[in-house]
Amino acid sequence: MENIYEIGIIGFMVGVIGTGIGGIISILVSDIKGNILSFIMGLSGGLMLSIICFDLLEEAFKITSLPINIAGLILGIIVMSLIETLLRKRNRSGNKYRRIGFLLLIGVALHNFPEGLAIGSAFLLTKSLGIGVSIVIAVHNIPEGICMATPMRMGGINRLEVLIYTMLAGAPIGIGAFIGALLGNISQNFIGLCLSLAGGSMLYIACGELIPSAKEASTKKIQTYGILIGFILGILITKM
Repeated sequence: MENIYEIGIIGFMVGVIGTGIGGIISILVSDIKGNILSFIMGLSGGLMLSIICFDLLEEAFKITSLPINIAGLILGIIVMSLIETLLRKRNRSGNKYRRIGFLLLIGVALHNFPEGLAIGSAFLLTKSLGIGVSIVIAVHNIPEGICMATPMRMGGINRLEVLIYTMLAGAPIGIGAFIGALLGNISQNFIGLCLSLAGGSMLYIACGELIPSAKEASTKKIQTYGILIGFILGILITKM
């Protein structure tokens, strides 16, 4: 039983450190506006699209059926649309960057839960495999932390709170790792549904918020280059 708790703690640390480093990188950038903002938002959108296509959905389609994955995608889109509507009603000042930041927090948290399941299952097989999977996931989470922290900063959230939020988004990895280690052989259909649901939610954010906001931030084509670079960077990260 102690090993199960240890795996949960390792998962928690992996999530907090990964997204936390991404948050710190964003915090250290002193002035984000105009072309820089447009590029970063475009980069975030392209990166997220790449992670969805070459990580989340690719893995989901490997382990479960097409109907389950399509259902997860649609459910993720619907859930994120409803959450966005609620955030719009609560945020009457119309600060879109703050809204985008919190949508990303939710999307990344949803994404991190099945990653935690992967860590827990890997540790049950061998310790070396668990450590390897943990390192890969921690590295993958760094750009996600940057994606999340940048709009939060633009929304007027102070640096300390931004760091706390990015670290909190990584916490579900710990929950997933604990459950993965506790239950052992979890249904592949359930994991696939979680992955596709996270993919649908992040797809909604990328297409509905990040990329349109990148275009609004600058009249130049800088956001296009950001999207393309982010997409290529995402391929490199997911195929490491």
